[in-house]
Amino acid sequence: MTDVKLSLDQAHDLAMRCLRQAGCDERNARAVADTVIAAERDGAQSHGLFRLPGYLASLKSGKVNGQADPKADRISPGVVRVDGDMGYAPLALEVGREPLAEAARENGVAALAIVRTHHFAALWIETSALAEMGLATFAFTAYMPAVAPAGGSKPFFGTNPMSFAWPRRDHPPMVFDQASAAMARGEIQIAARDGHEVPVGAGVDANGNPTTDPNAILAGGAQLAFGGYKGAALALMIELLVGPLIGEATSVEAGRRDSKDGGPPTSGELMLAIDPARFGAVGFEDHAEALFAELLSQDGVRLPGDRRHGNRQSTPQTGIAIPQALFDKIQTAVRRG
Repeated sequence: MTDVKLSLDQAHDLAMRCLRQAGCDERNARAVADTVIAAERDGAQSHGLFRLPGYLASLKSGKVNGQADPKADRISPGVVRVDGDMGYAPLALEVGREPLAEAARENGVAALAIVRTHHFAALWIETSALAEMGLATFAFTAYMPAVAPAGGSKPFFGTNPMSFAWPRRDHPPMVFDQASAAMARGEIQIAARDGHEVPVGAGVDANGNPTTDPNAILAGGAQLAFGGYKGAALALMIELLVGPLIGEATSVEAGRRDSKDGGPPTSGELMLAIDPARFGAVGFEDHAEALFAELLSQDGVRLPGDRRHGNRQSTPQTGIAIPQALFDKIQTAVRRG
């Protein structure tokens, strides 16, 4: 398979041109492009330019508001609510970040509820930004039906990712970002595109039989939760946190409403920010670092997020590579405007 090499600046410019021509204003285009290229920079191809055609499709279909003007409202001392104005989530997250941090520093713990947005990105980008401000942060979002519940064989839950980031004084944050599914949907889609099998346990076919064929999972089958009923329980928890709790759609509801244009559904997101300095623990930073040091004393162990941080250092020099077919698809989208 032929690849196209791009610098990060070239990739960002390409994303900006596509988004602007598809209907985004400068502010929305920059927020999305920044998010897409951050994923490429950190080596997460499934959330980088691979997602750009989906972003463009939902702008062109009119499902997503490319001129969105998100507004933040602090509805209680510890809760910030952002109405995303039916745009993509990155700008809504930017608008809510400082109010969330302010509320967390005042109260010790605070929540950010984002509604009326379309989320298509990696969560670690969002939690890391708060951790770099000194806050331990969780994030949760849902999707459309893709994952079978425990005991079932038909899509019901979204892939329902969750992320947690811990601030570190002299290092990048410790951060994980994982689906409640055994594999992120984007990874299964890339496996199908590239002709690779997926591991046993990733999903079932249309008849409910276990399969390693990503096409069978995507075409009438279902993904499976990691750890069986344990992952399914976390998926259910996330449905409640980003659906009923904040007044947004569950995955089933989002699937029913969606226009099936290839982009993300209307959805919500919940972030929880914690200020460790407000919990009365003296030396919490040193205590955490001692934990990390002991963990890393075992051969072969690394902290969650370390691989992405390593990629972040090298990618600006090496650039990125995307399949020629994806590049051509994006270029076509630019020409058609």
